[in-house]
Amino acid sequence: MKIVLMSGSTRQDSVNGAVLATVRHILAGLPGEHESVSLAVADLPFYEAGLERSGASAAVRAAQELVAGADALFISTPSYNGEMPGALKNALDWLSRGIDGPSALTGKVTAVASASPGARGALDAQAGLVGVLARCGARVVEHEPVAVAGAGGQATEDGRYTDPELVARLESLTGAVLAAVDAAEVLV
Repeated sequence: MKIVLMSGSTRQDSVNGAVLATVRHILAGLPGEHESVSLAVADLPFYEAGLERSGASAAVRAAQELVAGADALFISTPSYNGEMPGALKNALDWLSRGIDGPSALTGKVTAVASASPGARGALDAQAGLVGVLARCGARVVEHEPVAVAGAGGQATEDGRYTDPELVARLESLTGAVLAAVDAAEVLV
C-alpha cells in the first residue's frame, strides 16, 4: 500500500511535518508492506492555466502521477488566518487537474489532520480543507478530528511525536485510512 504524505507547511522542521513523520513511523511498524512518500507543496509553481496547457512543469506532472498512483493521501495542515495555507491550496488546485483523464484526487482516500503551537491545533483549517477535497472528488476519511494543539512544545524523537495519547489518535486515523483503502478495493 502506498500513502502520500503532504504537509501544508513549507517550513523544514514544521509541526505538521512532525505529524507526518509520526504517521510514517506508525506505518513502518504495521504488518504488511506500507510505503509512505512525501510530497512537498513548495515544489509546485503557482497554478496558472497557461502553464497547465503547455505542460511545462515537470514538478506538477510528477506530483499528479505520485498521487494518482497512490492508494491514499494523508494531509496535515497549519492554520493561516483560520484556513489552510495558500501553498497547500495551490497544490490541491494542481492535483485536481487530470493527467490526460480524471483528477489525481478523484476517489482518492484522504485523511486530514492539523497541528499548530496554538490552543486549537489548527482545527479551524480542517473544514475548509475537507470542503476543497470533497469538491475535488476525494474520499475524505470519516474520523474524529485530529488537531495537535501546543504542537511546538510537545516532545519529539527523530522529528516525530512521542506523546502516547497523540500517537494513539494518529494510529486510529491511520487505521481508518487503511480500512477505507481496503473497503475501496473491495468495491472495485
